[in-house]
Amino acid sequence: MAQFHIGTAGWSYQDWEGIVYPAQKSTGFHALVFLADYINLVEINSTFYRPPVMRVALAWVKKVQHRPDFLFAVKLHQNFTHGDRRFTQKDTDEFKLGIEPLQSHSRLGAILIQFPWSFKDSGMNREHLERIFRAFRDYPLALEVRHGSWNRPDFFLWLQSNKVGFCNIDQPVINDSLSPTSIQTHPDFTYVRLHGRNYQNWFSQSAGRDARYNYLYGGEELDEWVERIKGLGEKSRNVFVVTNNHYQGQALANALQIKNKLTGEKVDIPLDLIKRYPLLRKIVKKIEKGQIDLFE
Repeated sequence: MAQFHIGTAGWSYQDWEGIVYPAQKSTGFHALVFLADYINLVEINSTFYRPPVMRVALAWVKKVQHRPDFLFAVKLHQNFTHGDRRFTQKDTDEFKLGIEPLQSHSRLGAILIQFPWSFKDSGMNREHLERIFRAFRDYPLALEVRHGSWNRPDFFLWLQSNKVGFCNIDQPVINDSLSPTSIQTHPDFTYVRLHGRNYQNWFSQSAGRDARYNYLYGGEELDEWVERIKGLGEKSRNVFVVTNNHYQGQALANALQIKNKLTGEKVDIPLDLIKRYPLLRKIVKKIEKGQIDLFE
């Protein structure tokens, strides 16, 4: 029986205030501690922009110590995947040192190696991937590519031989973009990332980050993915599901819907999120005593 780890890409968003996180916070409030009561996975995106720091990673571990099943996925720094991609041994060592607390405390689900749409299947690019795989061969790795040229059996077999998980993604399928898949290439886990389907802004040069990921999945769209996720669960011991449509807390709303659809059980949901997305009422557990009864 697979264990499903479902969560969001990141947790530090200004537009989550008053939607995911309460507008009035108690003393000592921390967003990660709060989220860990509702989900059991967070993908750390800050490590893409700046190298991880050991003391910060240790603080993350301490924040979720009350949730023994909680895991982190960590996005690899952009030096490895974007720009000229000329990473050094110093880059590699610095990244490993920064995530050491996650690894040593068994909180690291995977390192996510995410490339842009422009990264296409070629001999040169496969050589670059091999360099990364060798550099992090002692870590659980998941690879996200977005161009359809990678969707070929020999590539998946190659990942399998390198013990690298293929990241199944949902994105606007435009031109040669990769379509939804259900591929398992790592012996221990599979990985799913849902980016939303904002066709209007996905490739827009003028659209900011929020506009690009501004999308709320509907029930039927989630049902399609839940079936894929269940199928992946029959092949893997662990399935990591990350919602990246973060704008206005939509990622958490959809993550909790997926959790409900997978288990069939009602789930805990932040009160403010229910107010923002009333469609969540039908899957929420009974509101705790002292809070607003949304069913009256």
